[in-house]
Amino acid sequence: MKEFFLETDGYSQIAVTVFEPSSPRNKLLVINSATGVKQQVYYSFAKYFAEYGFTVVTYDYSGIGQSKPKNLASSKATMRTWGTVDFKTITDYVQQHYSEHTKYCLGHSVGALILGMNEGSQIFEKFVFVATQDAYYGHLNLKIAALGFFGFGIAVPIITRFFGYFPADRFGLGESLPSGVALDWRTLILHRKSTSRLLEKISNDFSKHLTQITLIIHAEDDSWVTLKGMESLMNTVYPHLEKKYYEIKISESPKKEIGHVNFFRSYNRVLWRIVLDEL
Repeated sequence: MKEFFLETDGYSQIAVTVFEPSSPRNKLLVINSATGVKQQVYYSFAKYFAEYGFTVVTYDYSGIGQSKPKNLASSKATMRTWGTVDFKTITDYVQQHYSEHTKYCLGHSVGALILGMNEGSQIFEKFVFVATQDAYYGHLNLKIAALGFFGFGIAVPIITRFFGYFPADRFGLGESLPSGVALDWRTLILHRKSTSRLLEKISNDFSKHLTQITLIIHAEDDSWVTLKGMESLMNTVYPHLEKKYYEIKISESPKKEIGHVNFFRSYNRVLWRIVLDEL
């Protein structure tokens, strides 16, 4: 396991970890994290794939985990720069150092949304999406929609303005977030176009160029993801991907617990074969 920092075009550094296999198969997997989730959450999953011959790359987006500045309020990161700057830095790195490898990318939640923000996404042979969708509140079930509408419509901008960042950890929403990230998350929830609206705000949208086979995994007990939201994302943002959906039943989890993040917990190791068999 190698840990290091990469300089980005945004004049910041992002923390990167590379897991090298003992018996390489010339396959490489990049993992794009969910919002506010440190790369360490994916370490067990990464080690599992390294056991099967994959080189695996995890990293922290700017403003998250080891890529967080001392003063989070000073961070200029947004979800858009996570795609256009941070993720691009990663694809440039793997192209330079692993040019002969067959490359795959797993996007967890927002980690799938940012693929269309980086031309480098075209280097990947296949994608795996986990727990991702257009998160517009109109796609969500009533209870979550109400939470999203009032929480992101009222609370998030007020709290973010007060602190200079969004203390998401106080609300059980992962790591504290740079203000720009929180406001982009607000856009995903409140704007009918959701992901498409973020893509409209960047210089180049590469989402319609992507044609890879894509496995789209969601959990039966993930209250934040709906079929309507997934289909909206796939039909409007990534219409040319070759899509395959897989719903994980609660009964498939040893602890009967998957949700939005727990697919990557070591107690759900038995579920990781779903991805391994696809790649």
